[in-house]
Amino acid sequence: MSEGAGGAVSKGAIAVLFDVDGTLISSGGAGAASWRMAFDDLYGIPAEIGKYTDAGMTEPEVARLTFKNVIGHEPSRQELARVMSRRLHFLPQTVAESKDFKVLPGVVETLDRLSAEGYLLGITTGGMEAAAHIKLARADLGHYFCFGGYGSDSVDRTEVTRRALERAGVLLGEPVDPKEALVVGDTPHDIQAAHGAGAFAVGVATGHFTTDELRDAGADYVLSSLDEKLPLSEAVPG
Repeated sequence: MSEGAGGAVSKGAIAVLFDVDGTLISSGGAGAASWRMAFDDLYGIPAEIGKYTDAGMTEPEVARLTFKNVIGHEPSRQELARVMSRRLHFLPQTVAESKDFKVLPGVVETLDRLSAEGYLLGITTGGMEAAAHIKLARADLGHYFCFGGYGSDSVDRTEVTRRALERAGVLLGEPVDPKEALVVGDTPHDIQAAHGAGAFAVGVATGHFTTDELRDAGADYVLSSLDEKLPLSEAVPG
């Protein structure tokens, strides 16, 4: 493990929040395929979201930017609703058919260990809630997570993380101080959202960004993969 810009190792954490794509799983292109099929079905244009969006964006942003660039105007509310709904229609198919779908290294071992040690595990992702659960279901990871924040909560990643922390507090019966939470993600968007919400940011270089790029983005700690241990006290937080 290597320290990043912040230098300090988090102590006393109670909650650990994980991004999905690039952090827990690789969908093997299933997400992009579902968007492509949605635009093709609705407009006869197999749109490639990678041309217009960046990894880590919220899915409502992905839908709007892709629509604007492919169709040529800002989507109306009805148009945006239609394309997002149609995308979700195709996602179970593309996830199920993805030959390169995989759970990333160290994920199951890390989640098993954190669960056994008493940490509250959650999701913070730019994906819509339904989309996240479709992917987690194929990976057989959904049972680890009892709360989350999603792109369907807000187009702003920081607000998504705040929502997740609020839900953690509901479960525990009292507010969770953001300093008691680690956010684990593979993009600069994840790092910025963690810091925006006041949490400790851990970058994991299993997506599109290297350890150096995540460190430069301000990650407090950087891992090559979740085969390496998170910067947590080994004691169950009290």
